[in-house]
Amino acid sequence: MPYPAVRHRRLRLTESLRVLCRETSLSPAQFILPYFAVPGKNRKVPIVSMPGVFQLSIDNLVKALDKTAALGIRSILLFGVTEKKAANACGAYEKEGIVQQALRAVKKSHPHLTVIADTCLCEYTLDGHCGIRKNGIVDNDASLPLIVRTAVSQADAGADGVAPSCMFDGMVSAIREGLDKAGHQNKFILAYSAKYASAFYGPFREAAGSGHFKDHRRDHQMDYANAREGVKEALSDVEEGADMIMVKPALAYLDIISRIRAAIDVPVAAYNVSGEYSLIVCGAKAGLVDRTAAMMETLYSIKRAGADIIITYFAEEAAEWLKNQGQ
Repeated sequence: MPYPAVRHRRLRLTESLRVLCRETSLSPAQFILPYFAVPGKNRKVPIVSMPGVFQLSIDNLVKALDKTAALGIRSILLFGVTEKKAANACGAYEKEGIVQQALRAVKKSHPHLTVIADTCLCEYTLDGHCGIRKNGIVDNDASLPLIVRTAVSQADAGADGVAPSCMFDGMVSAIREGLDKAGHQNKFILAYSAKYASAFYGPFREAAGSGHFKDHRRDHQMDYANAREGVKEALSDVEEGADMIMVKPALAYLDIISRIRAAIDVPVAAYNVSGEYSLIVCGAKAGLVDRTAAMMETLYSIKRAGADIIITYFAEEAAEWLKNQGQ
């Protein structure tokens, strides 16, 4: 029926009506909060390019998780930061590696949290690449055994799941086989399936201690001009045994989230990455945007696009906002 019989604004007039008719909902239980663990004690190192985010020693990490859990956030993604760099990236998979130590401490102090370990070599290699390089490029097949070894060591240390982020061909099937052989049949794989070679990772280099990385990863991360390829990667990872898949970054790839959500039947995660976080935080500090409004609009857009799970540095801030709104 034509106007004035049809008045779409009727259901927008009050906040209670807007919430009642809201098509998309957010829950802290659907957030994953990244943490960066560093060696030592009583350390809380500000990440300059990511205001409000810190590298934490394990004792401070355990303390910080009290607030995380109290806000209803039930899952974290754990990265390790270390000065120990080696050609064989041994710090990624040794029993007393920083991530392995952190995993044991977190699972002891907060056993009900789902703890996911980022499974990559970039924080531990001499050149900051995700694998072993030969003839100027990352050698996919030579790097896979080290990735598997890393995943198994993380599972041994108590990780509930591993998140391979290197974008190597065959990584999911290799990790699944390695985990199963090590007796970790119930450990899940959250695969970075559609990880694009993005300009939005810049602040993460500082956060993860890979600032010495001076090259590019376009030989294994995806071309940002490609959409169909992202779906193909996700389908391959599901076929290889991924329990969940991830799209990274989120905001410039909402169409990829939507396409993949329509193509697969496992949970889809989206990583609201460091550059996306810092643009909002620094833009708000400069008075260009409202921080809270931009944060929530961003998170709702990711969920609206089809993500079941959102990995975000805003997790605690957004959870507090949802709580204050009675949601």
